[in-house]
Amino acid sequence: MNCAEIRSLLHAYLDGELELVRSLELERHLAACPACAAEKQSVHSLRSALQQNDLSYRAPNSLRTAVRKMVRGHEKTSVAREHPSIWKWIAAATTAFAVLTFVFRPITSRDELLGEVIASHVRSLQADHLTDVVSSDQHTVKPWFNGKLAVAPPVADLTAQGFTLLGGRLDYLDGKPVAAIVYRRGKHVINLFVAKAESAGHTAARGETVQGFNTQRWSDQGLHFIAVSDLSNDELRDFHVKFEAGLRAGA
Repeated sequence: MNCAEIRSLLHAYLDGELELVRSLELERHLAACPACAAEKQSVHSLRSALQQNDLSYRAPNSLRTAVRKMVRGHEKTSVAREHPSIWKWIAAATTAFAVLTFVFRPITSRDELLGEVIASHVRSLQADHLTDVVSSDQHTVKPWFNGKLAVAPPVADLTAQGFTLLGGRLDYLDGKPVAAIVYRRGKHVINLFVAKAESAGHTAARGETVQGFNTQRWSDQGLHFIAVSDLSNDELRDFHVKFEAGLRAGA
């Protein structure tokens, strides 16, 4: 892709709307092109500023007065007769607000996190990126993370349930180190990312499809889990159920 194509796709890329292959092509271009990388940073900064600033608009006093009269039910006929442009102004303002809301839809932390998860999953499928410690023994994989993370990621042996443990690796999400526990079902790889949660409570699993990949997210006992794979939604949900059951059985 050339610079013009890259810049035309930046908004869709930042919204997480590009297909995975095109996103990777765009990222490779950004890594090699300082001008486009600067443009991407400029767009990102603009979006951040729009999310933080108050974009409310105070209606003119004439409009406020007219609306009050309509609400009270007084002088409806005279307001419409004396201020015929009010209705056009309201329609135009409503349309403009709707357009601004669509164009500058906030990029939530959830969108950004899932985008990073998908990118990390895809990178792991490249040669020599899947595991740092290769083992199907949970008692080998779990202690490998000692001293590398602030939390101890749980590891379950799910071979009997159809999910083979391949090992684990140290990865990064949101600029922080996290554990990635790697499983395989048939020809499909599952990356289970484990990080410290904001609270110690339990949240039920939530499934989402992002850029063609399925994810399951849940929290438990101070840890946040995100499983991602090209498995079907039902199979990945089954992995989550079996993983939690495996942890309970090993507790």
